[in-house]
Amino acid sequence: MIRFDVMDTQCGPLLVAINRQGLAHVDFLHGLRALPSQEGWLRDRHALAPFIHEFREYFAGRLRSFSVPCAPSGTPFQHAVWQALCDIPYGQTRSYGELAAALGKPSASRAVGAANGRNPLSVIVPCHRVIGKDGRLTGYAGGPGIKQALLQLEGIASFAGAGQQALAADFKP
Repeated sequence: MIRFDVMDTQCGPLLVAINRQGLAHVDFLHGLRALPSQEGWLRDRHALAPFIHEFREYFAGRLRSFSVPCAPSGTPFQHAVWQALCDIPYGQTRSYGELAAALGKPSASRAVGAANGRNPLSVIVPCHRVIGKDGRLTGYAGGPGIKQALLQLEGIASFAGAGQQALAADFKP
């Protein structure tokens, strides 16, 4: 059984869902990626309270790493990429190429990008910390404005490319 709740954030509503093992899905409701079907899911604010608490602390700028149990579903390669994402420190970024090299697969930046795009735990598995090799913001399931807002929250405020700074001008932690 999947239990879920939706919390308001500065970036928009965030869907947080758990299964028996832990956090199974986190995504912005107004992002670019289609959300999973919530058929049969049960809204359970009590069960989600510890998870929502950590997200509130993160969005308030008081939490840099999460401690809640996670149970994302994916292939072994996706899990390796998601673990590498978790190894990117708060307030830092990496390119897809750097991530591929860290995995020992320097020519696999496209595969790394594809696994990054299938990350079911937005924010907690920090795929927003991956940028293009030229420093530009690149794809993010929540959209470029949310990606920039999350990076700004973490203290990363400048990006290559004209117009990038204005994407999340209204974001306030």
